[in-house]
Amino acid sequence: MTVPNYQSLMLPVLRLAASAEMRVPEAADRVANELNLSNDEREEMLPSGKQRLLHNRIHWAKFYLAKAGLIDSPARGKFVASQEGRSLLATSISEINIETLKSYPTFLAFYSRGMLPGASSEGPAKQAAAVSMATPEEQIDEAAEVLHSAMKAELLQRILANGPAFFERLIVDLLVGMGYGGTHEDAARRLGKSGDGGVDGIINEDRLGLDRIYVQAKRYSPQIIVGRPEVQGFVGSLVGLGASKGVFVTTSSFSSPAIDYVLHIPQRIVLIDGERLSDLMVEHGIGVRDSRIISVKRIDEDFFDDDL
Repeated sequence: MTVPNYQSLMLPVLRLAASAEMRVPEAADRVANELNLSNDEREEMLPSGKQRLLHNRIHWAKFYLAKAGLIDSPARGKFVASQEGRSLLATSISEINIETLKSYPTFLAFYSRGMLPGASSEGPAKQAAAVSMATPEEQIDEAAEVLHSAMKAELLQRILANGPAFFERLIVDLLVGMGYGGTHEDAARRLGKSGDGGVDGIINEDRLGLDRIYVQAKRYSPQIIVGRPEVQGFVGSLVGLGASKGVFVTTSSFSSPAIDYVLHIPQRIVLIDGERLSDLMVEHGIGVRDSRIISVKRIDEDFFDDDL
């Protein structure tokens, strides 16, 4: 079973709130037990990795129930069903969703201001069709993921559109950005100029040069898959050099036999395909820059704590 959307959680959350004062983590455990969610489902995170998905959806179910006056907050971090909420449960209602909450004036006033996920500025009638089952954080993360995926695809296209020398510089920039190679100048001198057969470059693993990593880089179009023979040839070169560590970078992908091969050899070989290459470039700011930064504020609970 997957984690229910926030609207599907409204009724379970209200029932829990009617049984006792609750906190979101406690409610999440109770809901997870009732729904027999697996450990993976309980621990599933938002794409941002900032919060558990179940906790986030319970938070928003609670938030909207509170906007309808069905839940009260008697103390910091706690919530409990209001008299209005208990009255609704007494009707043996089988489901609570946005349409249910719209029958409460306080919620309708909030809803009409266009504050709900997916709501537009065209008024409540058209907003109803636009309301998303995703919470606001989920919508932000989903939109960011779409932009991220499109950017990664364009990164690979740009790399292929440039020449081998550009690719060499890119690898230097990336490895230095990740903390390898000492200075940029030192890395540039070593990478791409090793002169060793089957190896495109050598870079220091640390700033003192106590150990070295050998690099092979292949700027291939997506349809050209790097197979085991090429990887095996690279490993053979390392053995001939007495080396034990290598990085094989390609803009395309590796075959399953190639991936399996490096798992069963004594040398430590890292395979970086186009997908991972673009991820690392984004992570370390290589070839990309911030276009827009959105700051999402949360209530500072300590500020409102009377006990301080």
